[in-house]
Amino acid sequence: MNDYRFGVSLRFLTGRDDWAAKCRRAEELGYDTITIPDHLGMPAPFPALVAAAQATERVRVGHLVLNAPFYNPVLLAREVESTALLTGGRLDVGLGSGHMKSEFDDAGLRFAPPAERIKHLARTIEVLRDRLDDAPPLLVAGNSDRVLRLAAEHADIVGFAGLKHARGYPPGTFDLASAAELDDRVGFVRSATTRQVEFNMLIQNVVVADDPVPALEEWLAGVPSELGWSAVRLVDAPQMLAGTPEQIAAKIRAMRERYGFTYFTVFEMAMEEFAPVIPLLRA
Repeated sequence: MNDYRFGVSLRFLTGRDDWAAKCRRAEELGYDTITIPDHLGMPAPFPALVAAAQATERVRVGHLVLNAPFYNPVLLAREVESTALLTGGRLDVGLGSGHMKSEFDDAGLRFAPPAERIKHLARTIEVLRDRLDDAPPLLVAGNSDRVLRLAAEHADIVGFAGLKHARGYPPGTFDLASAAELDDRVGFVRSATTRQVEFNMLIQNVVVADDPVPALEEWLAGVPSELGWSAVRLVDAPQMLAGTPEQIAAKIRAMRERYGFTYFTVFEMAMEEFAPVIPLLRA
């Protein structure tokens, strides 16, 4: 079986020195990958990744994930090629079809229907593969059949977040998928490919505590109550890691056995909190 990989999604850029120190700290804590999302109001992905690679020696850097409809595929290929060179070959390219309508509106871009955005994603993958061959590695993330089929056919890494669109809410509002629903999404990818691919799971929250329920209740304050989640249910949700480091490590082993996840990414806010779990899984 493949070794575990652990990533951290960095989201806050306050200055050159602080950024470099944060990236070095992630490497020191044992993370294997530093990733950047592609949301307005967060760091511009390409310069942030170049700076992350310059500040570190071992970690890979990548996007989790680029909003493909933001980019002309040919011009994006140029960005990727230069960034791969400047990061010393440590770049992973992550792609998604885009889902935040508010960001398209803010950028003055048309928020096309899902079928059009996924078609653009497919074209982007085609151009990157044509112009850059098989380097660097490609991660494709999503939840729909059409995006996951593209991932199964073309990606080196398939990204899951355990999220689904919340029905009755504006675009960009998500609900947590159940364990059974995540089984279905993973099974769909497995049935659509005969290749060896890596499965990444983007963890939505980490709480390291003997009793994680109070902290999970705070997290739920930002979740619509109509979705029906409780702190007790969240302890067992696949998108959440809650408990002692030993309990979290046991849950990750169980998720690897059930879903095949070997690559786990946490958000920046959990970088220090999750770090004690890493050596438990590499012992």
